[in-house]
Amino acid sequence: MNTSTAWTRQQNDVADSVIQALAGPSARLRDDQRTAVDALLTDAARVLVVQATGWGKSAVYWTATAMLRAQGAGPTLVVSPLLSLMRDQVSAAQRAGLRAATVNSSNVDEWSQIEDDLRAGVLDVLLVSPERLANPGFGARVLDTMAGQIGLLVVDEAHAISDWGHDFRPDYRRVSDVLRELNPSSPVLATTATANARVSADVAHQLGESTLVLRGPLARSSLQLNVTEEMTPLDRYAWVAQHLGDLPGSGIVYVLTVADAQRLTAAIRAVHGDAVPVAAYTGQLPPDERHRLEDSLRDNEIKALIATSALGMGYDKPDLGFVVHVGSPPSPVSYYQQVGRAGRAIDHAQVVLLPSASDRGIWDHFATATIPDPEQMSGLLTALADENEPASVVSLEASTGLRRTKIELMLKQLAVDGAVSREAAGWSVTGREWSYDAEHYAGIIATRQREADIMNAYIRGERCLMALLTESLDDPSAAACGRCSVCVGHLPGALGDAPDPAIARTISLALRSRAHVLEPRKMWPGGAFGTRSRIPAHLMAEPGRVLVHADAPEWADTLAAAHRGDAEAITEIGDAGVAALASWKTEWVARPQIVVSMPLTDTRLTEGVADRIAEVGRLPRATQELTDTRRPGRDLSGADEAAMWRALMAPQAAEVSGATVLLVADASTTGWPVTVATAALRSAGAGAVLPLLIHRTV
Repeated sequence: MNTSTAWTRQQNDVADSVIQALAGPSARLRDDQRTAVDALLTDAARVLVVQATGWGKSAVYWTATAMLRAQGAGPTLVVSPLLSLMRDQVSAAQRAGLRAATVNSSNVDEWSQIEDDLRAGVLDVLLVSPERLANPGFGARVLDTMAGQIGLLVVDEAHAISDWGHDFRPDYRRVSDVLRELNPSSPVLATTATANARVSADVAHQLGESTLVLRGPLARSSLQLNVTEEMTPLDRYAWVAQHLGDLPGSGIVYVLTVADAQRLTAAIRAVHGDAVPVAAYTGQLPPDERHRLEDSLRDNEIKALIATSALGMGYDKPDLGFVVHVGSPPSPVSYYQQVGRAGRAIDHAQVVLLPSASDRGIWDHFATATIPDPEQMSGLLTALADENEPASVVSLEASTGLRRTKIELMLKQLAVDGAVSREAAGWSVTGREWSYDAEHYAGIIATRQREADIMNAYIRGERCLMALLTESLDDPSAAACGRCSVCVGHLPGALGDAPDPAIARTISLALRSRAHVLEPRKMWPGGAFGTRSRIPAHLMAEPGRVLVHADAPEWADTLAAAHRGDAEAITEIGDAGVAALASWKTEWVARPQIVVSMPLTDTRLTEGVADRIAEVGRLPRATQELTDTRRPGRDLSGADEAAMWRALMAPQAAEVSGATVLLVADASTTGWPVTVATAALRSAGAGAVLPLLIHRTV
């Protein structure tokens, strides 16, 4: 129902000019768009728009911005989660006749001019990431400039505000603080395509009691949803390589991890070479490379991007012909958000999910990845309190043994709760006590388990796939679509064909030839280890190699057999070690002269691989192992783990003195055993240490 008030002729003209610039000469605002814009023309308005991708949420805030600016209001601040989204929004704002700019890590050289334009009042729109809001320098320079002047605050992809959302980002919590600091009377618009009733209620509560919530139907008639039978991880790679050419136009193949993006890209190239152009897209790429790849897909220069969730919210290619998932996200909400990239301006797009039993372990990880661990939080706060000055994430990584990405998330969560603060020089404790809200987080985990149950029902094809997705988003109009693989009983055309075993073999051989670099640690952890400083060069390892990275599908069966003691499998892994050495030798400081084994979890596997390499390379084997029957626990801090391994290691100087050592270890997550063993070997007189890690676990 249209509840909007009457607009003046000038307001109607402004609205028409914006929507026609965005959507064509005959376009007009829809009723809900007009209702949202009308509400935003009121001081301190709070509006949440939950509508399907392609509905035109951005038209609401560009129209409202143009109308507010015409009335003399200040600039609009858009909080947007991804660079790809910001780039598209800047272009859309400019088409709408607005002067827009973004401040992010990829355009540092432009910041000064943008800030000058902001102060001069010539900038209509500033787009920033939530992480930028947390930056002290940005706050001092830019947010202070906008204090009291902001005309409209837009929170895009607003489900990320909520603990209950599939993509919770702690820095989004700073939006309410920013609003209080900038202009409490400014209207606020929050938008998302992926919020169920609980997330919507949480976001609306955070915005304020009087929030107007506008929800629309979420089903997409242009999408044909399909799900295959469960496959092995390697067969999924083969399916994609085999069927990529059968899919319409260009599209996105989503994977769950960075390693999968890199492996699947290599697999497709092993089968097709350059005939089917693809590229890996992950959050680890520099911004300019991500921009280049986004443009390549948009311009149909490549068949597909093999992407993690880093390519998601806001990426706009209206004619995207397909989305394939090699492994499902654990949430139907996040799955809907990703498949919504396809079929925006075309009548038909293919969506295919390739499930595997192995995905459930990744789901379990995601279910708790953003949940604070009370002991880890306490340890991090203690490490910060022990510092005499603000600490960097790098130094905290060394002292706690936690991964850098984990520490960054924990610090953001602690900052939201006021227990730590970030300054230009680093992180410090504030003195405010932090407590773990067990009931709240138990509820989040239970909600995520229910979402995983829905995805299991989707994978099993219990009923219409579109209905399952839209019901999970609490869409009251959810109904059977009549076109998905469950409704019609099969996948379309050749997409239902099983993967060719010959293609799977080609991929396996190609992937096994790739060894990952094992970067040496550079800092001692302090604490129980007793030393907190840079590792001296004369005690540091050379860059090493990893044979099996994480859950590499090309190695899964062989590695499992090797752990059972299968001699053939152990020899197979040993031969892979020999091949890795052959490709590695151009980067050696010197050829290895002795092989030292370091069994960490599996003595039989470690010794077998070390023996095989020594046999083929005609190298002597050290008589002493760098190990003990005691094993460090999985949850030790870096300082405790490093201290324990140091207590176990005392290599005989006579065996390694003056020699370049090949150090063979079987499995490690942190790398501390290899780091400490290297220092022990170097202290015993080794000239250089080349680590070969059989399995880098996660």
